[in-house]
This record gives sequence, C-alpha cells and structure tokens, in this order.
Amino acid sequence: MNQRKLVKVRQLRRQRSVRKKLFGTVERPRLCVFRSSKHIYASIVDDAKGHTIASASTMDPEVKGQAAYGGNKAAASIVGKLVAERAKKAGIDKICFDRRSYKYHGRVAALAEAAREAGLQF
Repeated sequence: MNQRKLVKVRQLRRQRSVRKKLFGTVERPRLCVFRSSKHIYASIVDDAKGHTIASASTMDPEVKGQAAYGGNKAAASIVGKLVAERAKKAGIDKICFDRRSYKYHGRVAALAEAAREAGLQF
C-alpha cells in the first residue's frame, strides 16, 4: 500500500470512529466541518431526514469581504459565527459537533468556539 493510500485509510478510520458516536436528529442536528488547505466549510445536517439545514463557508460573499484569506483561524471564527446565526434563524439552539478526522485544534476549534459564542449549545 503506498503512502498516500495509507494516509487516506487512516483518515477514514478516524472519521468513522467519530461518526459512530454522533447522529443528527431534529432536536439536535450535527454540525459537520470540512477543512481544506485554503478554505473551511461548516454545515448543520439533520441525519434523520437527510438534508442540510444551514451552511457557511469561506467561499460565501459575506465571509470573503471580511477575511482576506480563508485558510486561517480568523476566517474559521467568522464562518462559525455565520453558521450559528443561520442556525438561529432556522430555529436551532442545540447541536452535536462532528469534527470528522480532524483534531479539535486550530481552525476547527476556532470555528467551534465562535459558534458557541454566537449562541449554539454543544
């Protein structure tokens, strides 16, 4: 098995170990995070119905105007605030946090803390 494939297999294993403990319901949907090298994406998903309730990313025009670069902690905190505001508009107060295979550190932690400060309960 080559190195890149081994890294991907390990990443999927970590992601599955996180996801087997989480399930987004109507009362408590799942806030899932995807982090790339240049951007960060967050979406609130109801797994029971299988649809996205709210989402935000550094690709949104609202965020692009505030953050010069999408791959840092400042941009991640802006996305966290924005997704929390959109969740509040949809009537959601409590969520469960899905960090995927990422450590709760850096941009992922900044997004989560900003969402908490904006009023979401984890």
